[in-house]
This record gives sequence, C-alpha cells and structure tokens, in this order.
Amino acid sequence: MLVVAAAILIAGALFFVFFVREKDLPAPAPQSPFQHLDDRKAAIYENLRDLQFEYRLGKLSEEDYQKTKAELQRELARILAEIDALKQKLGVLPRGRSAAVAPSPAPTPARGFTCPHCGATFDRELKYCGECGKPMTPGAST
Repeated sequence: MLVVAAAILIAGALFFVFFVREKDLPAPAPQSPFQHLDDRKAAIYENLRDLQFEYRLGKLSEEDYQKTKAELQRELARILAEIDALKQKLGVLPRGRSAAVAPSPAPTPARGFTCPHCGATFDRELKYCGECGKPMTPGAST
C-alpha cells in the first residue's frame, strides 16, 4: 500500500515537471513599484505618532523630541519626493506637476465643537480633546 502511494506521488511529480508548461500556470500578482516606498512611509507615520505619544507622556525631553521629529520628517520628505519622481517617471503624474504642490480644496469653515485648550475642532461633542487630551468642558479640572 505504501509503495503504491509513493508510486502515485512520483508519477504526479513527473507529470507536473514534464507536461505542465510555464504558460499554463497562473501569472503572479503584479508587484507595485510603490509598495516598498508606501511601506516605509507608513512606518514613518507610525513612528511619528509613537514619538508624539511618548513625548506627551513625558518620556522624552523637548530637545530629544524635536531632534527625532525633525529626522523623521526629513526621511518622510525624501520618501515622498521618491514617490513623486517615480510617478513622473512612470507617467502617473503629469510632468511639471508635483503631488506636493497640487491645488488643495478651499478650507472648510470651522464647525462643531472647539477645544478651549488647543483650538482643535470636532464634528461632534467629545468629553476629551482628540488632539491634546484635555477635557473639552472649560470648567472641568485637568
């Protein structure tokens, strides 16, 4: 019984090697030329969020925070410039036009609820500010 199973397995392998052509196999999913840059960009954004969180908790000094933030922002600018250059090279972005200088829509007027501490605005009423973390009610204690 074991010999029969081994013979069938060997016959199947030989059939695949000799009779299945490369063009019969499905094409692999295309790899985006931007994938590695998008992954690095996402990692930098996550690092910036973590850095800000640790600074707000008091784990970093002002000097360390500003130095590390500036380094991450320089790296992010370099990655974004590489993405723009690759888009222009591939014809995705018209020549002479950069995604960084694309016209932005007119800012919408502030509406909703405004934090009395940092001035951030929100569409709905919150108990604590999503930007600075302080209570949204002016009379509440910190």
